[in-house]
Amino acid sequence: DLQICQHRAPTCCTKKMEESYQAAVRRERTQSIQALNFELKYMIVGHITAFQEAFESLLRFAENRTSSLFETAYRPMAKEAAEPVKELFTDISLYILGAETTVEGAVLRFFDSLFPLVYSRLINPGITDLSEDYTECLRLTRQDINPFGRYSKNMVTELSKSLWASRMLSQALSLGIEVINTTEHAALTKECSRALVKMQYCPHCQGLTLIRPCVGYCLNVMRGCLASVSELDAQWREYISMLEYLTNEMAASHDLEIALTGIRNSINEAILHAQLNGPQLSTTVDKVCGQPKKQEGNLSSGNIVPVKGATETQTFVMAHASLNNKRREFINYMKRSRTFYASIAERLCDGDLVMRDSSTCWNGEDVV
Repeated sequence: DLQICQHRAPTCCTKKMEESYQAAVRRERTQSIQALNFELKYMIVGHITAFQEAFESLLRFAENRTSSLFETAYRPMAKEAAEPVKELFTDISLYILGAETTVEGAVLRFFDSLFPLVYSRLINPGITDLSEDYTECLRLTRQDINPFGRYSKNMVTELSKSLWASRMLSQALSLGIEVINTTEHAALTKECSRALVKMQYCPHCQGLTLIRPCVGYCLNVMRGCLASVSELDAQWREYISMLEYLTNEMAASHDLEIALTGIRNSINEAILHAQLNGPQLSTTVDKVCGQPKKQEGNLSSGNIVPVKGATETQTFVMAHASLNNKRREFINYMKRSRTFYASIAERLCDGDLVMRDSSTCWNGEDVV
């Protein structure tokens, strides 16, 4: 009653053994593909981790640099500006990691929160009644009167260019892991598992436990079994080219590091622009939001956060260099894996599975 290992000679196999062999080849095929995938997956996961660590380091540096701008140049609003600054950099981080948010939305939300502070602490430092309604009115007015001139839009443009490539690379790396995981757990067809049993275990039914499959026979069986996986070849090559393009984009004119560290200067220019146009802004705001209560004399600048030293420059330089080196190493490795899916059958038939340097092997029917 054998279904797979039928042979003219007497056999020591049963139908139950054939079923055990089918379970064995399924398990072995998954394990062998996992072993092949391990190095590739390890490189991608490692790069995702290294990329995120270096990126977080750059982000912290840029955030501290931006905070120090308020603590040194705009002390009256430093404490209140801390939260909007933190939110801006959190939004940027989420955007790069693939969240459903936009760079424009993050930057404009920041300037919406910043305008009430600039208006009440720098342009009109005597304001005492900064109620929720008045603050909200200032936020909404910001969108109409554009107190920060072209600088808010310039910041959106600069960040969008560099962060887009980073976001795409982050998503592409995650996609690579998904593709590899899917190929590991691709189901074997009934025909494939039968062919693998015939190749690997049917000789055992004749007592030939040491004989191994012929190389050409193994390649034919594996190519048939992995036809759906090897069809990924063209898309995988395209995927590697896309990774190369994105890493080049990040390292070229749309440099992530330059864009992040440039946030401080963009915000400074925007605030200076608003101060220069203070009188005109006050006239418009008074018409729209009314005149708030004011007190005479200078506003107290108590409870200001202390100024941080610029000790993080070295950290930034190291993170910058680390990110560039990781990019180069990673893309060089990935370029070598272009033929990964085209050559998967050859790699599975390599090593201990087939008989090499021997005059006899199993061809599926007999020893030849």
